[in-house]
Amino acid sequence: MNLHERYGLRRVINACGKMTHLAGAIVLPEIAAAAEESMRQFFVLDELQAAAGRVIAESTGAECGCVTACTAAGITLSVAATMTGTSLPKVLQLPNTDGMPNRVLIQKGHCVNYGNPIEQAIRLAGAVPVEVGTVNSCRPEQLRHEIERGGVTAVVHVESHHTVRYGWVRLPDVCTLAHEFGVPVIVDGAAQDQRLRQLIEDGADIVLTSAHKYLCSTTGGIVAGRTDLIDAIYLQNRGIGRPMKAGKEAIIGAMAALEFRAAQDMAAWTTEQNRKVDLVINSLRDLPGLTLSVDPDPNGCPFSRARLTLDEDTAGHSASSLNAVLAAGDPAVMLRAHHAEEGYLNLDAIELTDDEIAFTCHEIRRLLASR
Repeated sequence: MNLHERYGLRRVINACGKMTHLAGAIVLPEIAAAAEESMRQFFVLDELQAAAGRVIAESTGAECGCVTACTAAGITLSVAATMTGTSLPKVLQLPNTDGMPNRVLIQKGHCVNYGNPIEQAIRLAGAVPVEVGTVNSCRPEQLRHEIERGGVTAVVHVESHHTVRYGWVRLPDVCTLAHEFGVPVIVDGAAQDQRLRQLIEDGADIVLTSAHKYLCSTTGGIVAGRTDLIDAIYLQNRGIGRPMKAGKEAIIGAMAALEFRAAQDMAAWTTEQNRKVDLVINSLRDLPGLTLSVDPDPNGCPFSRARLTLDEDTAGHSASSLNAVLAAGDPAVMLRAHHAEEGYLNLDAIELTDDEIAFTCHEIRRLLASR
């Protein structure tokens, strides 16, 4: 079935990466098969989530885990869990937080927008986000001062290239400081599934990641952490978490994805990603006004992206205009344009076949040569 033709949709060549606005990842056949099988079965949902918790614990080194609708939902539910614990009356009281500590600290440089502001995900639980420091400077003393003021229920820490990458308090130090006061640390690691065990080892009490990014699963959020907090997160399904619950296909998909990852040869995977980046670089060499280089993943995941830096006067296109023309085509070629205003684009080859790389590079050459 050709869904693009059936519903009048443009085909997308995804040179941007694992992005929600491009409908997540291509689900791997092994994971799709497990999710499809789940849709023909009934389960006791509590038992299914308990099984997911065991798989998540084994995969991440955390005590326990559960599956939510997505990472954004997981942020809201994690914040809620730190306020209510496993008290059902408090769960039912939210988003009214009277009588509960409700201040959530977040470094100002971590106040990202990943489709909506992360502060909004905090406020949805009824909590009050407190930005600490300035965009490019947050000191441990400032975090300590805010915790000592009282009423702090959690610290939210973001592991993402979208954050300001300097002048911040790093996760191990955040955890050490927060734990001195008995305050849990919630880590938004939506695209950091390859670093889950590290983030847990760094001291995080809850780590959130997307099942539908590099794990290549159906849409869902994977939550790993302390058993008492995971129990409190799951209890939110009887309160504000009801609209954010995960279906059986999300839970089974996440379990299958983690099991697939455990058996995956990551060194071979990295070698394949490097090959595709080299193919991009070699295909775009010698274009006037285009400088090529390779950017390692800024969070330390084992892959790189091609960087395309444009000299508008020579190339005839700025990074922004080249990105716009490619995205407007049919098929739409979607490059990674986070830094277009700085004069460069990234070409993420992870979701590209060799044929799609050839098409994308041909279009870039055609557009630059024509100008």
